[in-house]
Amino acid sequence: MEENKALITLGIDEAGRGSVIGPLVVAGVSLTPANEEKLKKVGVKDSKLLSQKRRESLAKKIEAVAEDIAVVSLSACRIDAMRAEGINLNRIEEIKFIEIANLVNSDRIIADAPDVNAKRFAGLLSKGLDRKRLVVAEHKADTNYTVVGAASILAKVERERIIAELRKQYGDFGPGYSSNAVTMKWMKDWMAKHGSWPDIVRKSWITASNEEG
Repeated sequence: MEENKALITLGIDEAGRGSVIGPLVVAGVSLTPANEEKLKKVGVKDSKLLSQKRRESLAKKIEAVAEDIAVVSLSACRIDAMRAEGINLNRIEEIKFIEIANLVNSDRIIADAPDVNAKRFAGLLSKGLDRKRLVVAEHKADTNYTVVGAASILAKVERERIIAELRKQYGDFGPGYSSNAVTMKWMKDWMAKHGSWPDIVRKSWITASNEEG
């Protein structure tokens, strides 16, 4: 039993980092090697490579075999408040990744690194842990490790659930990214009609500032 316990890996990833509308969602999934292999065989990988329907289907399979799962969401207005305090987006992710890591027991942690210096990000995560564990942070970890791909799927599915709820209240603003034509049209129309942003918009984003002008 102790031997299996030592093999548990926690994967951590986020969804919505760069969006101008909606939350940042961070998810953690812990798996044994056997269950990680099972998920790999059924097609678990980076959420960006999967359709929404496929993500939702795989999320159920992940939830069925995971040792543990933790998901935290940070609203647009909370992100704005933290940025106003001088906390940049990498630091915000670091805080939330540490929160997830301290919620879930594991032998090692693999995180998708938002920092250009992945090794530095791994060191920052290690310093924030409430107990010592091996920490690996890599770029494209969601592509290279099934356990991180699983976390990316759960983060994306939860964000899409929240976005669907927000659309019921605010209309169809698309996926919430400035690269999306539906999102940008919604922002132009909203500002023209209301003159100020609702709380779902990250007002500290340059896209929102440009639309205000």
